[in-house]
Amino acid sequence: MKSQERTIRTGQHTAIRVDTMLSAALIAEFIAPSDHLWLVSAWITDVQVLDNSHGAYDALFADIPPQRCRLSDAVARIAHGGTKVHVVTRNDSHNEDFLRRLVKAADKEILHIVRDPDIHEKTLCGNDWMLSGSMNFTIRGMVRNDEKITYRAGSDAAAQARIDLTQRWGNGE
Repeated sequence: MKSQERTIRTGQHTAIRVDTMLSAALIAEFIAPSDHLWLVSAWITDVQVLDNSHGAYDALFADIPPQRCRLSDAVARIAHGGTKVHVVTRNDSHNEDFLRRLVKAADKEILHIVRDPDIHEKTLCGNDWMLSGSMNFTIRGMVRNDEKITYRAGSDAAAQARIDLTQRWGNGE
């Protein structure tokens, strides 16, 4: 596979948002699930990541009725596909809504949740792709703040990131 990389700068000043890049990465995970998915973010809000209210993704979801998909829903659906999901975030009340919904929706045995008071990294990483940069997975991070996000596919960067993340926080087994 040829290596691809795309960096975007988002925010109110650029009028560029990360939504489509994040949606594409998550849809790719639904189609070809990774063995492990890492979501690392100091703060996480249960943001809407896919809009299936018009049935555009019915072939993937079969939602009746079609609905919008929050980050916790997307991650839980990926976990139901057999992916071991690792979430690293701060032990902060801001993150609890997302974590509560994720734990409720996904099989707890396939979830590995770590609360690290010093985490500042922001990464979403699958088998052969990763999304990383300055953006927390929050409403402000995705819609308002000026952020820099890089999507890499087909490079050794994702494999190295998974090794580093596992060394830091284990694999949940």
